[in-house]
Amino acid sequence: PHPRPILCAGQAVCPELSSSEKDSFTASCVNDESCPQGTKCCARSPCSRSCVVPLMGPLSELVEKEQVFAPYPGRQEVEQLIEKATQPEELLELLGGGHCLQQNHAALALIQLSRLLSEKPKDKATLIQDARFWQLLHLVNSQITVIWHGTLVKLLRSLYALGLPATSKELRSVEQEVRWRMRRLRYKHLAFLAESSATYMQEQGSQELLAELLVHLERRWAEIEDKRTVVAMMMKTGHLSESLMNRLEDKCLELVEQFGPEELRKVLVTLAAQNRRSVPLLRAISYHLVQKPFPLTKSILLDLAYAYGKLGFHQTQVFQRLAADLLPHTPSMTSSEVARCTKSFAFLKWLNLPLFEAFVQHVLDRAQSITLPHLCNMLLAFARVNFRPEREDPFFSLVHEKLGSELVGLEPALQVDVVWALCVLQQVREAELQAVLRPEFHAQFLGGKSSKDQSTFQKLLHINATAQLEQHPEYTGPLLPTSALVPSPSALEQKMTPLQKELQETLKGLLGSADKGSFMVATQYGWVLDAEVLLDTESQLLPLRDFVAPHLAPSSGSQPLPPGAKRLAFLRWEFPNFNSRSKDLLGRFVLARRHLLAAGFLLVDVPYYEWMELKSEWQKSAYLKDKMRKAVAEELAK
Repeated sequence: PHPRPILCAGQAVCPELSSSEKDSFTASCVNDESCPQGTKCCARSPCSRSCVVPLMGPLSELVEKEQVFAPYPGRQEVEQLIEKATQPEELLELLGGGHCLQQNHAALALIQLSRLLSEKPKDKATLIQDARFWQLLHLVNSQITVIWHGTLVKLLRSLYALGLPATSKELRSVEQEVRWRMRRLRYKHLAFLAESSATYMQEQGSQELLAELLVHLERRWAEIEDKRTVVAMMMKTGHLSESLMNRLEDKCLELVEQFGPEELRKVLVTLAAQNRRSVPLLRAISYHLVQKPFPLTKSILLDLAYAYGKLGFHQTQVFQRLAADLLPHTPSMTSSEVARCTKSFAFLKWLNLPLFEAFVQHVLDRAQSITLPHLCNMLLAFARVNFRPEREDPFFSLVHEKLGSELVGLEPALQVDVVWALCVLQQVREAELQAVLRPEFHAQFLGGKSSKDQSTFQKLLHINATAQLEQHPEYTGPLLPTSALVPSPSALEQKMTPLQKELQETLKGLLGSADKGSFMVATQYGWVLDAEVLLDTESQLLPLRDFVAPHLAPSSGSQPLPPGAKRLAFLRWEFPNFNSRSKDLLGRFVLARRHLLAAGFLLVDVPYYEWMELKSEWQKSAYLKDKMRKAVAEELAK
């Protein structure tokens, strides 16, 4: 077959004669002048000529576009000049250099211009003022219907990158052509457009094009065949469409076996960024992380820890591998990476002692260079999992040294968090307590309506309790005002859990009379008791309301406790109150036990793992009676 003629702007040529047309009869003509306007006199057989629509700079709409997209034989000089150009001027000179720019050449020149100016915003502004640039755009606009599909989507991306005004006729023309061809574009073209241009479309106000693109991507999701496409789509466009993200997660499940560590990392970080806890996908990824022996670099390990921590997805074998693989990398990690990693494992409630000890050693080795924000993050993480390092004294000496004059310079809520963490770890000093209990400081959190302010004030109550119960008599003040200690109604508004409901029902049956016990008791220390009872020296129940209750705000009752009377507090411990795969309470609840013991209570702990084994009401009643007897016996043994 003969090669197709080169189509230059304004040139008209006769189309090739198909086999079916060779034997057909057509109206004859002598020359172009004898044909209607817009047609050309062309040979249709060895013996006849007829008027037909010619091939022009834009091809006739009667000709199928895909049929003319076959590449020309050999590399053309213009293409080579465009590809080798290193300066915008070389591309702009093609317009006046006697070169014949074919259907894709003007578009290719614009794409190359975009690449050359990708990091030069000032040069982009200069280019837009150049008349030759607009001449090139005009030429592309006149040839828009014959530009190849792949070139067209790259052209649109390049026009966005060059910063063309949103109102530009040429830009709108390319966008409209993309919309017209949307059904015929291959999925890889749609994916490229979404990956490279979705952000530009939002900024340029091309919302209709973006919406149509997302619809096509969702409807044709089954055409995705490779892992790179599905991962790139999740990262770039998943957040734009909930239904598209659901389809991409399904495709991920289908292709996850092909994923390497980099793809697994990208998918997990994307899910974490969008806060999508897709359990089937997370389970599949976890399985491959555990089963496949591929090596994980330090950066991948850190990102995996972050993603699992952000999503709160617990998988013991994955955590064991992450901790084991991270341990050798600890000496080469930066302070920022150590703080980030500690925080991630704390979110997961996963306390790996060798790894956390290595983090402490890392901090001590870089004592002079570590910054206060990184140290604060580590302190909060240690408090969450109640981690007390072996080298406790040098570590906390460093903490107090760094906090010294810089504590008051921290953001107010962070000041409270840091002092609260020191209270949990029993390392708080008087000056640090005074810094957050000053009236002028805590006043900003009194009566706060936001959940963050209420959480911060709850921690202030715990700090105040530490000052009262654990620092007495060394601590001289200040303390929170009595009016601030009155529990807010929201303290008792939490939804009742099955364990809580069963515990209350069993205790009510055990007590017999309503005045012999109280349920859901909000104390002035910021802690809520599941139940409270009072026993005399004979272990008989006493009516609570008659006696003074200093742990309440305002205090109730008028009679002092009889000699030898004991106040018992029932505390249920649910599954989330413990470290992962452990029977050790989180730091927050260890602090609660310490405060209540210091306030004079005998504690009856009811952990979920013991209660779950009790089947009958008789077993539950016997269990609570036995717990109460043991608490009293332990007190008498002291």
